Amino acid sequence: MEGTPETLLELRAGPAALRRIRDQGLNPGMVRGLAGAAGGPKWLVLNHLDRMLFGEWLPRVSRPRFLIGSSIATWRFACGAQRNPEAAYQRFEHTYIHEQRYGHKPSPSEVSAEARRLLDVLLGEKGTGEILSSAAYQLHVMTVRCRGLLTREGKPLLLGLLGAAAKNSVSRQKLGAYFERALFSLPDAMDALPQLQGFGLSRHRLGPENLRAALLASGSIPMVMEPEHDIPGAAPGVYRDGGLLDYQMDIAYGVTDGIVLMPHYAASITPGWFDKMLPWRRARGGNVDPVLLVAPSESFVRQLPRGRIPDRKDFYRYAGDDAGRARDWQRITDATRRLADGFLELCESDRIRQVVKPLGKD
Repeated sequence: MEGTPETLLELRAGPAALRRIRDQGLNPGMVRGLAGAAGGPKWLVLNHLDRMLFGEWLPRVSRPRFLIGSSIATWRFACGAQRNPEAAYQRFEHTYIHEQRYGHKPSPSEVSAEARRLLDVLLGEKGTGEILSSAAYQLHVMTVRCRGLLTREGKPLLLGLLGAAAKNSVSRQKLGAYFERALFSLPDAMDALPQLQGFGLSRHRLGPENLRAALLASGSIPMVMEPEHDIPGAAPGVYRDGGLLDYQMDIAYGVTDGIVLMPHYAASITPGWFDKMLPWRRARGGNVDPVLLVAPSESFVRQLPRGRIPDRKDFYRYAGDDAGRARDWQRITDATRRLADGFLELCESDRIRQVVKPLGKD
């Protein structure tokens, strides 16, 4: 993989984070929390960056940090919050790349069954207890509780999604008719993120009885997976992918004295899942103020197999060739060691002060 840290990475910061980093550089003591985006297999391009952050860099300064995300980000963070994050990431990487298999046109029940198996591997025998008892990381799992047609399956669900997409193109706030934000948090962190409001937010305690269900719900893509019903400790109802409302975490963090670090696969933040086709709908306001986004550069991505970041469509692109998909996915995740090394080099050399750019300006 050719290139220097400056050419392999994009570092974009909101106004407050930009001033802080240009003035002081960046060290792990400045990081108050981490945010993560939905995106399925896109997480593979962040694999070794995550592993370095949780396994080496962040532990250099011990302090409680929040972790918030939706869908695959919550699974990544569930690895990082375990006592041995490297072992958790290794388990998850191997089974995600080499053991994930589906039939032709898999049903939602088949995909959900495979997701449950993947989550069992990720958590291992002790992961649930370690996440819930972590003194270093406070996990928050974003889901949505559905309303109306979004509580159904099949054609009614499809009609509901089409209606939500149409209303969202007019105003993001209209999605409140279809979804309620449902945030699952560790008991000691229930009052964290006080500015997280909107879409009828409900807060619920994470515990051994519902951690697994909350993680599954957070990644339950409509029409692709089954939803989670009646999660213990939460209001009865149908819970689905938190990315429907909070695809890439355009939220108010309430952080004024530090950095919110966002390892991301893109150099911009798209608020909701329905905004992916609305290029003018990008995070630019006060929500990004404390955020430092760290993403692979376009030049890095061009050097990957097929010149692109993995996504869910790979299961169709490589149909009948699971070995080829696994080979390319492994090559991609191995290449991300350069991103991890580059980030460390920029921080330790203080060159990050010159490299960081404004977030949301282009």
